[in-house]
Amino acid sequence: MELKHIRNFSIIAHIDHGKSTLADRMLEVTGTIEKRKMRAQVLDNMELERERGITIKMQPVRMLWKSSKHAQSPISNNQEPNKSPVSKIDNCDLELSDSTYELNLIDTPGHIDFSYEVSRALKAVEGSILLVDSTQGVQAQTLTTLGMARESGLVIIPVLSKIDSPLARVDEVKLEVATLLGCSLDEILLVSGKTGEGVAHLLDEMVRRVPPPKETFEAKGLRALVFDFKYSDHKGVIVYVRVLDGEVRKGEELSFRTAVEKFISLEVGTFSPEETPREKLSAGEIGYIVTGIKRPGIASVGDTIVNFKNQLPAFPGYEKPRPVVWASIYPESAEDFDELRMALARLRLSDSAFSFEEETSGSLGRGYRAGFLGMLHMEIITERLKREFGLELVVTLPSITYFVKLRSGKEVIVYSPHLFPNDGEILEVREPWADVIIISPVQYHSNIMQLLYDHEAEITEIRNFGDNRNEMFVRMPLREMMRNFFDELKSGTAGYASISYEIAEVKAADVTRLDILIADEVVPAFTRVVSRKKAATDG
Repeated sequence: MELKHIRNFSIIAHIDHGKSTLADRMLEVTGTIEKRKMRAQVLDNMELERERGITIKMQPVRMLWKSSKHAQSPISNNQEPNKSPVSKIDNCDLELSDSTYELNLIDTPGHIDFSYEVSRALKAVEGSILLVDSTQGVQAQTLTTLGMARESGLVIIPVLSKIDSPLARVDEVKLEVATLLGCSLDEILLVSGKTGEGVAHLLDEMVRRVPPPKETFEAKGLRALVFDFKYSDHKGVIVYVRVLDGEVRKGEELSFRTAVEKFISLEVGTFSPEETPREKLSAGEIGYIVTGIKRPGIASVGDTIVNFKNQLPAFPGYEKPRPVVWASIYPESAEDFDELRMALARLRLSDSAFSFEEETSGSLGRGYRAGFLGMLHMEIITERLKREFGLELVVTLPSITYFVKLRSGKEVIVYSPHLFPNDGEILEVREPWADVIIISPVQYHSNIMQLLYDHEAEITEIRNFGDNRNEMFVRMPLREMMRNFFDELKSGTAGYASISYEIAEVKAADVTRLDILIADEVVPAFTRVVSRKKAATDG
């Protein structure tokens, strides 16, 4: 398809703002999936995603859309017929034609622990729908994902969801979004993922506002960005790519630019939403390439695929994820160690954001020390190991990284609590802190203040966020964030508070190692690093 008829976009939102439901309606309206085959969360393929009602893995899908340019939006009462507002955010006023458009959507997770998934998706598109729940308003994670989209230079299309709900506060939330983006009220679109109201008009606006992709090296060879991949027992590694330049067909000699690995493309295709073979993938399109490679460690997100004989420069790619939570994973039976190693390696092919390395414990035997992006990420990975590979596991208490300076002058980085030095050996300990944003109704501030005091947090600023809500800027030890802070915050605010965070600088810490002994023997799995003043209470 011609570049001018391709649009690549993602949907970003706070968790539970209706992202997957809107994606369902888009698939239905465009005829990508027949109504009789529709089900809720159709893009969420994992059992855990459907069970928890959240998106864990990004999922691309290709839709074909013939513009309804002469149809007036059913919900835009303040617009003139046939004159949809043109966003000041993007300055892109494209004429809608009678042509069929290829819309490539990448559905992304909403929880902050999976923000690395979101960042990868944003590199592969030109525009993004910022979806805000009209019953809840702008939430903390909305600000985080919006910042990521802006850093990527994407066109932002503001959309309010759940407008059919009796609890919807459309006018108030529109004002919040307009203030946040600096746009006019008329630029904000209204949709209902449940009823499908406004979805066709949104797709038209997607075509109008989001610019088509552009080639950098026209007609000089292939260049495709790997933004995700998975492993198949029969096909080997299947890479998900955004074709930047040129085209790719089945049977071509290709190469990973960074990994310097040659392979033959066994199949190319797009997502509809299942993998559908195509004759070729052209510049601007999103699809997959079957590599046939069955060795781990070759494919990596951010790598560039090029023609083997005509290698273009690599795309800048992605920053590597930095684990912030660590836990040890041991098999209940020592005989399952090799199976655990294989399971971790296989899981690493579908989730490149976690890392692992082998370690040995005197009481628990051989296992692995694994790094995760957050508590939910850790919970999901360990649950997948149990469900998908049938493993019985022992998982230690999560911890963070500590930087310890010993009296001997040596400096060590400690990932495991049972490796934390004795008090007499320590000269100084430093730990990572987090910059936290909390948005909550004003009436819960006293509860939040007490909670922040209990978790050693420092409030740097409080702003009025409108609608009787405040935005609180906080700094706190990452150690305390991992100590059940999320659950306590939700409990103390009846679920109305939202939170986002990013890792900040490293600061001095007053902590000590707390050992738990059973029959006079230290059990490393129960060891934890705690605040010195809370050691007796925790013990």
